[in-house]
Amino acid sequence: MADLDARTIIAAVRDKTGLTEEAAQWFARGLASGNVTDAQAGAFAMAVKLNGIGPEGRVALTQAMRDSGRVLNWDLPGPVVDKHSTGGIGDSVSLLLAPALAACGAYVPMISGRGLGHTGGTLDKLEAIPGYRSNVTVAELQSLVEQFGCAIIGATDDIAPADRRLYGIRDVTSTVESIDLITASILSKKLAAGLQALVLDVKVGSGAFMKTIEDARALAQALVETSNGAGCRTVALITDMDQPLGSSAGNAVEVIEVMETLTGTAINEALWDVTAALGGEALALAGLAATIDDGVEQIEEALESGRAAEIFGEMVAALGGPHDFVDRYPDRLPAAPVVRDVAAPEAGFVSRIDGEAIGHAVVHLGGGRLKGTDRINPSVGFSDLAPLGEPLAKGEVFARVHATNQADAERAEAAVRAAYQISGEEPEEQPLIHERIG
Repeated sequence: MADLDARTIIAAVRDKTGLTEEAAQWFARGLASGNVTDAQAGAFAMAVKLNGIGPEGRVALTQAMRDSGRVLNWDLPGPVVDKHSTGGIGDSVSLLLAPALAACGAYVPMISGRGLGHTGGTLDKLEAIPGYRSNVTVAELQSLVEQFGCAIIGATDDIAPADRRLYGIRDVTSTVESIDLITASILSKKLAAGLQALVLDVKVGSGAFMKTIEDARALAQALVETSNGAGCRTVALITDMDQPLGSSAGNAVEVIEVMETLTGTAINEALWDVTAALGGEALALAGLAATIDDGVEQIEEALESGRAAEIFGEMVAALGGPHDFVDRYPDRLPAAPVVRDVAAPEAGFVSRIDGEAIGHAVVHLGGGRLKGTDRINPSVGFSDLAPLGEPLAKGEVFARVHATNQADAERAEAAVRAAYQISGEEPEEQPLIHERIG
């Protein structure tokens, strides 16, 4: 290993000779220690994006990034499980599922990420809650999970530090859409958390990184094979992202939608159904449900009974958020000063939605990052987004813009109008769940 250096490793990937286990371990340690520069990390990511590293290189990179930090061990009365989404628009499932799984007897150390490219990040959404701390120590994470059954946090300095470094570099170097890098990033954190079961939500469609079912299937298979090979029982669902999953896209507006669902104030069916499907899989994998259908019923009961809301509120308070958040969330979340309705120019049906364009519009409003140092405005985004197939009368509102000023609101309105196609013919209904890989 002494003969290895960043340049030779990058050159090997560039020249399509692959990534050995030894090289992966060296590079991951260099990412974690700082011996690998940002420029070298970016060059490595681009070489992997363009040329790939194959199944063996994928496993080597995943394990190397996992081993770049601490790997957790648990002594709990129930199974340790988690869920991960490959990223989409209006996808706030994690905020619903973690407390629902905890209500069903699972323990969920959910180490999440920030927004990548045009997609939203779970941590960015949670940090819209005043005072919420996503940066905690491993000891705090373990204590929170033992006490409440779940904790949603960011990658700590101790857990997969190589991934923490590479994750941010991918976002600003246009190297997000790589099966090898996505697989290693997701699984290095998950495997370091000491999981016994993992369920994956692999998105496909206009708002996903994977636009085709073939690409989504390839990613799902790579994730499932790598994770199962490392000893963690894993299943993936390929779910639809040809439109935002929820009716909101942004940070605070998505948290509002989550709280409405947890408290029963208003329920988005697609958001509910994906949460229940993933939860049913996780409970069955972990041995907490006899069948997947039984698991789905347990998740729905946790949501309907209010137990998931109670656990979510306890977690928020323990991580620095308001103690009355579940009861007072509309007052506690930041609100944008400019709210603008977007009305249909003609009557018809919503026949197409460019999900990626909506994601980029949220970023340009300030709800995401164009460069790594950007600060997020949690209040901006879109709400009341009409779904595919929705019938609209002329002048009917099909989206609502939340912006900092009138100029931003005008640009966002133009963007959402361009992202929506309205026609006289009702489109065929798309399946919410396309495939199961397990």
